Amino acid sequence: MPELIVGLGLRPGTSADRIVVVVRKVLAFNEVSCLATIDRRAAEPGLLDAAAILGVPIRTFTAAELAEVAVPNPDSRTVAAVGTASVAEAAAILAAGGGDLVVPKRTVHGVVIAAARRISD
Repeated sequence: MPELIVGLGLRPGTSADRIVVVVRKVLAFNEVSCLATIDRRAAEPGLLDAAAILGVPIRTFTAAELAEVAVPNPDSRTVAAVGTASVAEAAAILAAGGGDLVVPKRTVHGVVIAAARRISD
């Protein structure tokens, strides 16, 4: 199975357990190679701990970088909250080097998740 890049949108204080449960619920047994999100969540303890549990790095992007990515499910509430129409989908696509979105965004237990497949070399 291909490695997936997981884009996440989450609220401050989201626990590592919640993030890991959501990743495993949505992606089942697919291998995850990276978590990606907006830069303002980079120091969130839950995100840092989830990445450690999953054994993957975290990539972060600014709202301006995320806003440049065309996504299938933009959200005006996200624009109002963080200045970009997408966090999870855009972060997954960017971290995958412009790869294909294979799991469009969905919200599970308050965590927004999307996944992309890295472009092959």
